[in-house]
Amino acid sequence: MDILHAPWRIDYILAPKSPAQPGEASLFTRIAQSDDDLGNHVIARGPTAYVVLNTYPYNGGHLMVVPYRQVPGFEGLSDAELLEILHWVRDAQHVLREVMRPDGFNIGVNQGRVAGAGIVEHLHVHIVPRWNGDTNFMPIIANTSVVPEALADTAAKLRAAFARMSRPV
Repeated sequence: MDILHAPWRIDYILAPKSPAQPGEASLFTRIAQSDDDLGNHVIARGPTAYVVLNTYPYNGGHLMVVPYRQVPGFEGLSDAELLEILHWVRDAQHVLREVMRPDGFNIGVNQGRVAGAGIVEHLHVHIVPRWNGDTNFMPIIANTSVVPEALADTAAKLRAAFARMSRPV
């Protein structure tokens, strides 16, 4: 049997998973308010939302678009927030195609614990690049995905590609 090492996963495995208490800032709110974009893997920021690389990705390049305001679902967003989030989703696909050359994408939102939301109190949109053949035995048998590049390296490439875009924000 081969052994696959993914030491970055241990932080997630051991971290407390309790939902934010009423009035408590979510993880995404804390990232939004932080000035440590490198440490938090923030890729791009706009007036009402930001793009962040998932620290515990389903696949390499797994991005999330997050509004600054902590709202649990789409119904809590303003029109400006909703429009900016959709622009970021579109731009994320463009950047991922340029940098990582995926064959397709899974784009989705999990609203509510029963729908699979890990951070129920703060809406976020997942953009997961997919490649032909990336669904192999690892996620099925071992419940494990293989991310072939360090997160900081992927973040730097994606950050540079977003910076080259000339999208008014």
